[in-house]
Amino acid sequence: MRRWSTTQQWRSGATGGVRVSRGALSIGKPVGTRVYSDPYGSGKARRYDVSRWTSRWVQPGFAPTELIPSWNATTQPNTWIEVSLRARAGSRVGSWDVLGRWANNDRGFHRNSGTPQADDLTRVNVDTLVAADGVRPTGWQVRVALMRRVGTDASPRVSSLGAVASRVPDRSIVPTSATSMQATRSLRVPRYSQMLHAGDYPQWNNGGQAWCSPTSTAMILGFWDRLPSKQQYDFVPAGYPQPWVVHATRFVFDYRYDGAGNWPFNPAYAGTRGLDAHVTRLRSLRGAEAYIRKGIPLVASIAFGPGELSGSPISSSAGHLLVIRGFTKNGDVLANDPAAASRKGVPRTYDRRQFENAWIPASGGVVYVVRPAGTPLP
Repeated sequence: MRRWSTTQQWRSGATGGVRVSRGALSIGKPVGTRVYSDPYGSGKARRYDVSRWTSRWVQPGFAPTELIPSWNATTQPNTWIEVSLRARAGSRVGSWDVLGRWANNDRGFHRNSGTPQADDLTRVNVDTLVAADGVRPTGWQVRVALMRRVGTDASPRVSSLGAVASRVPDRSIVPTSATSMQATRSLRVPRYSQMLHAGDYPQWNNGGQAWCSPTSTAMILGFWDRLPSKQQYDFVPAGYPQPWVVHATRFVFDYRYDGAGNWPFNPAYAGTRGLDAHVTRLRSLRGAEAYIRKGIPLVASIAFGPGELSGSPISSSAGHLLVIRGFTKNGDVLANDPAAASRKGVPRTYDRRQFENAWIPASGGVVYVVRPAGTPLP
């Protein structure tokens, strides 16, 4: 995992028309303009000033098969950002591939993930840059473009940017890690159920039955006391359950993928709530245990077939997200599973071997790490 989030770190990259101040990027003197038509909005072509920041080449020391970006930013009206990655393999340099066009609002701009953009080195799978078969990348770069409507003085503000490079195991079963827990530890994460919204707000992935990721993200915001205010979710009718889950779903939604499970978009939303958030990958549950000991719950991405995760409220899933809130003394996973039919049923205990094999082979150990800035990491 490599992140840039301080003035010194930003100044290590190439600044094309950006201003670096107080640990963040904003538009300084734009280096050009571009035309963009929002395909999920009016479709009208609009001109934008552009400034860019580009990292130096990062050499991971191994040949990653995948890269996942993440960022924290805020965008004023008529502004947005575009995050791109590229890889190199020896002397061969790949093209810049767009992983996300993003804004923290949906008025006038609809956030969206990248198209495949396949070249001889990499391709994009929604929110992940994937190395082509036979390619062994030796380095990578990340770039962010800051956009504003021509004729305005507004600017996005980017407070962090990074990516995690991983060599994802090509196997369906992984060895069960030995626990490092010496006592049961359970964090007091609130319980929210996505199923309370089943069939509602069908414009967002046909309703709450598909909202595992934003519901899990909302649980983390609730844990840190950073849920949106009533004024911020006033588009939800009074008395509707868990309106903050609807708010999260609306503002993580990926209009190209047509879903709320975009990995970078969920931490980016948490970042707009005053938290520091990013995507990373852990090698085993021992890594997750270290976060729990630091008081940091995680959102984990899993997948499993029938009979592969005993005690789950759903029989199987090709992709599901839930909260790791703790561990038992013997290393089993204490989870808040948003797929439960009610809030009462959200707490679950999952067998360590089963959970690790639903997590590492499926997503490569993807987690969202969300915490107040300055909270120590493991």
